[in-house]
Amino acid sequence: MILDVSSDSEMKDLGAKLGALLRGGEIIELVGDVGAGKTTFTKGLARGMDIDEDVQSPSFTISRVYDTPNGLRLAHYDFYRLHNAGIMADDLHETLGDPITVTVIEWAEIVSGILPEDRLTLLISSTGDDARRIEFKADGPTSNRLMEQLV
Repeated sequence: MILDVSSDSEMKDLGAKLGALLRGGEIIELVGDVGAGKTTFTKGLARGMDIDEDVQSPSFTISRVYDTPNGLRLAHYDFYRLHNAGIMADDLHETLGDPITVTVIEWAEIVSGILPEDRLTLLISSTGDDARRIEFKADGPTSNRLMEQLV
């Protein structure tokens, strides 16, 4: 599935639409160049999960965790600055097995060996100043359900 968005606002709205569908245990991989809109999408996703906190890029902290009012948790990882995941791979592995946590991963190449097959991957590419093309890839029953519900 491919969707086009023309602004940061539309990117956040798409994220919010997906966030409202999440039940916990889902894994979302965001792929795109620096400035593609990965964190903007995650801000919308958090809004859709009813998270009131200001979601910020975890580029320098590697991970950030946000709690929802309904008991779910959003774990947002960014491995851009790492050459080796080290102990963060262990942290991510624990998070991936938590049924109440939605896991969003940016720059996942460094941890691709521990990611389960069933994940929703968003390939984000720039098509203009604020315009983006998003290609969705679902690799299992949970991610396929999400992609079908998004349409």
